[in-house]
Amino acid sequence: MDSATSKDGEASAPIVTIAGDRATVRLNRPRQHNRIEPDDLAMLRESFTRLDEDPGIRVLVLTGTGKSFSSGYHIGALVERHAAKRDGPGHAEQPGSDAFARAVDRLEGLRVPTIAALNGSVYGGATDLALACDFRVGVEGMKLVMPAARLGIVYYPSGIERYVARLGVAAAKKLFLTAQPIDADEMLRIGYLDECVPATELMARVDALAATLAANAPLALAGLKRAINEIAGGRLDRTALAAARARCVASEDHAEALKAWGEKRMPLFRGR
Repeated sequence: MDSATSKDGEASAPIVTIAGDRATVRLNRPRQHNRIEPDDLAMLRESFTRLDEDPGIRVLVLTGTGKSFSSGYHIGALVERHAAKRDGPGHAEQPGSDAFARAVDRLEGLRVPTIAALNGSVYGGATDLALACDFRVGVEGMKLVMPAARLGIVYYPSGIERYVARLGVAAAKKLFLTAQPIDADEMLRIGYLDECVPATELMARVDALAATLAANAPLALAGLKRAINEIAGGRLDRTALAAARARCVASEDHAEALKAWGEKRMPLFRGR
């Protein structure tokens, strides 16, 4: 399915496609380096929720059109919000809005494994959008910039938490406080990228990783992913983890896994 279409390569809202057990969300404003417009945020949240509720989806890939992954949230929208605050309430979305944070948090919370296929450089809020994915595969020559300090803003709480939890305090401080770009080698060193490949090999590598993830037991993946993310954020819900473990032990997939192990074959999981 397509939730948005682009005619003759025109810019559009993010495009959502489903092929088999894989969903792909593609940012699609290549001339604007796939900047994220205010209206995109509700669409992304709704798409993430719809895909999360589809039992046929086993993996999600987030990528962009063209040479950049994304330039982040549209700076022009920030200018308009600042003007709205200056002119008084009732003119536009206020600077305190958490719309962007809610979209990114919804992505992080998906039950299915997620892969950011970073087809080019990543800036601003898009760095957190990719960081909310479980895996990030980038391309040679790409850069990352987090310009919050240059824009005079303090980032939203969940974004700072993600940076610190995923990359560590030193890397988070360097990226946020200097607002200077880092290259692909540094992105690999600090753990922002899991892999870096030539641009011509990006989708083949992502396809292989997606196939590996989709072949594993969906209930186990969802429980493991949630627990790991909660532990990283210092908020493990032990009751929920116990329930997930009990559900997996009693599942048809666990029985199939044991049977396949004994028969020396690959298991066929059905997510139940």
